[in-house]
Amino acid sequence: MATPDFIRTLRASAGQQLLWLPGVTAIVFDDEGRVLLGRRSDNRKWSVIGGIPEPGEQPAECAVREVFEETAVRCVAERVVLVQALEPITYPNGDTCQFMDITLRCRAVGGEARVNDDESLEVGWFDVDALPELSEFGLFRIKQAMSDAPTWFEPMTLG
Repeated sequence: MATPDFIRTLRASAGQQLLWLPGVTAIVFDDEGRVLLGRRSDNRKWSVIGGIPEPGEQPAECAVREVFEETAVRCVAERVVLVQALEPITYPNGDTCQFMDITLRCRAVGGEARVNDDESLEVGWFDVDALPELSEFGLFRIKQAMSDAPTWFEPMTLG
């Protein structure tokens, strides 16, 4: 995922210290029930589509924008699937981030799936019973997006 300009500006003064950031994941289905995935250029692995909202950008707007930027598919956000604070990540350059992920179920409404930026090597539609190798992160979000269950939250622990 490309680093947004506003984060580069933050990094100029914050250095590599932990940044707490919003993240949005879009689980996009087409009319045939297939899910949209991209093979990332940074690690060459298949993944669900996601990104970081710009300051003031609503999560649904971010999901729609990221899907189009990465895949040329137009979609609409239908519902929140899950909200989860993720574990901190340290990138190869030493920068540390922790994301609050908001995952949205989306429906494709137009466009042809294709690589639309430099963040993906490939993009495509996959039957949910014939997915390429995916991380647990992606698999769990697809499963939750297919469910009619209420929005999923990490179980609370009382201290």
